[in-house]
Amino acid sequence: MPLALLALAVGAFGIGTTEFVMMGLLPDVADDLHISIPSAGHLVSAYALGVVLGAPLLAAVTARLSRRTVLIALMVLFVAGNALSAFAPDHRWLLAARFLSGLPHGAFFGVGAVVATTLVAPERKARSVSLMFLGLTVANIAGVPAATLMGQHLGWRATFLGVSAIGLAAIAALAALIPHDHAHAPTTGLRGELAALRSLPVWLALGTTVAGFGALFSAYSYITPMLTDAAGYADSSVTLLLALFGVGATIGNLLGGRLADHAMRGTLFAGLASLAAVLALFPLLMSAPWSAALAVTLLGVASFVTGSPLQLMVMEKASTAPSLASSANQAAFNLANAGGAWIGGLTLAAGLGVTSPAVAGAALAVLGLAVAGVAFAVDRRRSPDRPSRALIVATNEPRRSQSLSH
Repeated sequence: MPLALLALAVGAFGIGTTEFVMMGLLPDVADDLHISIPSAGHLVSAYALGVVLGAPLLAAVTARLSRRTVLIALMVLFVAGNALSAFAPDHRWLLAARFLSGLPHGAFFGVGAVVATTLVAPERKARSVSLMFLGLTVANIAGVPAATLMGQHLGWRATFLGVSAIGLAAIAALAALIPHDHAHAPTTGLRGELAALRSLPVWLALGTTVAGFGALFSAYSYITPMLTDAAGYADSSVTLLLALFGVGATIGNLLGGRLADHAMRGTLFAGLASLAAVLALFPLLMSAPWSAALAVTLLGVASFVTGSPLQLMVMEKASTAPSLASSANQAAFNLANAGGAWIGGLTLAAGLGVTSPAVAGAALAVLGLAVAGVAFAVDRRRSPDRPSRALIVATNEPRRSQSLSH
């Protein structure tokens, strides 16, 4: 696999770290800025809003630019947002800085996924995407705990300076390793990219992402009370158990990338079915500490097995204009985060029990299976002669030499 994928993974590591670290720093930020914890929680929402708005917007306005240039520019924006966060004088400035930090998130993963697939042979496309996403899953194992520890000992502002340093390293890696001859803009330009979003299969693919990852966040948003109230863990043990989720997510991400190169549709369906099964078993698995730890790990594996197939599915349905659709998939992921947490919260508010969000998540995973099935059926009906596993990305782009595919 090309070293250029390492540059994409470094960028993903930085983005994953800054996205999730705020949750661990909320008390420190609240104390320093003299605001309440709920008010500090708006900083998480501001970042997510930046992702949802920035993903399609930045992908659209940069449609005619070199993808290498776009990736570097997005990481420059990422560094600026985190540096401004470190020096924000008050809550309002920090809100604006967090929103700015979220803007490049979706577009970076969207454009990066397209670039990753052009760097390798056709039979390794899913694996290349999974290696880029590896930076995101590793961030949950190493980046977020280390950044949180830094914030607790050196102050939360030091955390964002550290994340800015990761962004600078990513810029250097992108400039050095992403080849110029594989960064050309698609000939379709903005009009072609927007046209891809008028396709029903593309919207069905995005709907699969919302339902599939909504299933994850319906349960994961309330994993702490499940572990403490149902499984009997102490609050101090939750951090270690969440690290198990990160390990499972990393395993699932790598496994999904490898399997999807052989059977993208089968991997997607099997992943969603496995996710539904794991979530349906949560009430039983949360009855004992050892099985609860197993459940958290399996949740990470089952949910992230679908990551690469879902990204490739959206790019496939978008045909020759994948950048905007690929970035929109990242917006769909964040909508799944918000929507899944909301649905899980409804079950708790209804008094259905502490593990009820997981059961709701199982239903969402089944819905994702149904939507994916409809998406493939519609696509097959429209293009009966099109190979089912074909991933067509910017067909007029030059291909990398065969030596770099091995």
